[in-house]
Amino acid sequence: MVDMIAERVGERSYVTYLPELEAEYDYWMVGSAILRRGQSYRRVVRLSDGTLLNRYWDDRAEPRDESYREDVATAREGRRDPGDVYRDLRAAAESGWDFGSRWLTDGHTLSTIRTTSILPVDLNSLMVHLEQTLAKAYRIEGDGDRSSHFAALAVRREAAIRKLMWNEQFHAFTDYAWRRHKALPATAAGLFPLFLQVASQRQAEVEAQTVRRKLLMPGGMATTLVVTGQQWDQPNGWAPLQWIAVVGLRKYNQAQLAETIAKRWSCEITSVYQKSRVVVEKYNLMSRRAGGGGEYAVQVGFGWTNGVLRALTSLYPVLSRLSPQLCGASGAAAP
Repeated sequence: MVDMIAERVGERSYVTYLPELEAEYDYWMVGSAILRRGQSYRRVVRLSDGTLLNRYWDDRAEPRDESYREDVATAREGRRDPGDVYRDLRAAAESGWDFGSRWLTDGHTLSTIRTTSILPVDLNSLMVHLEQTLAKAYRIEGDGDRSSHFAALAVRREAAIRKLMWNEQFHAFTDYAWRRHKALPATAAGLFPLFLQVASQRQAEVEAQTVRRKLLMPGGMATTLVVTGQQWDQPNGWAPLQWIAVVGLRKYNQAQLAETIAKRWSCEITSVYQKSRVVVEKYNLMSRRAGGGGEYAVQVGFGWTNGVLRALTSLYPVLSRLSPQLCGASGAAAP
């Protein structure tokens, strides 16, 4: 948000909003100064080699107010301490990906949720950008020592992401299960290191190949590789992830794949709108209809869907003139 303001008003905006940037960073990093190797506290984990990374967390180990009955039922299905289940459900809600296979130990069952045991690749990529932004803000303010401090933290975190979260088995950036020292399966979250330019050129090229082979669907880019009935899994697609993929791929000279995702997603939205006259929060990328799954009915009029469609038509003006010829009989734009 501050980047967008600075583009319009000027770089002094970084100094103007420095207190807010500091507050955001402190929220995620509270407790980091006292952590020893192998310890965790709230949203911070220090690995055995001293690497400091972040996770999602919630201070309350009790059911969510808005989903009390569902959370109690989920906790009863497993053999874990119910408080641990409730905290992991809340932590997944903090991530925005509530719920999906990326948080589940067995990849399918909600009662096996282990959000707090996972270091998310998207969150830590965003934290790199926050550290870089703080370094920029302090430089503009004239505080060279603080600027150098945050720049060094960003470099350190970038290196950790490229090392720990690059999964050679899946040929993609993935989340990292820090208790098990294990990289997890590929998801669309693996595009965040491209979006925020954390990836090396080689990693970005391999990630693009993985997206093309495994995540690209008729209606855009899939969220994960599995079908679970949860809303952040196949066959659902989500507008923010399409935008992150398109922008990230363009930054690494993967223009054709980026444009294919943009066209397929835009065709998906337009096709559903022509049938239903509404724009919705998520879409079924295989059947040209609104998405499903999860805990509640699909929501209409969703801001991020509208916003991403407008942004994509700015990048690709041809999308403002979508036609059956462009989208194809199936609704999927040609690659």
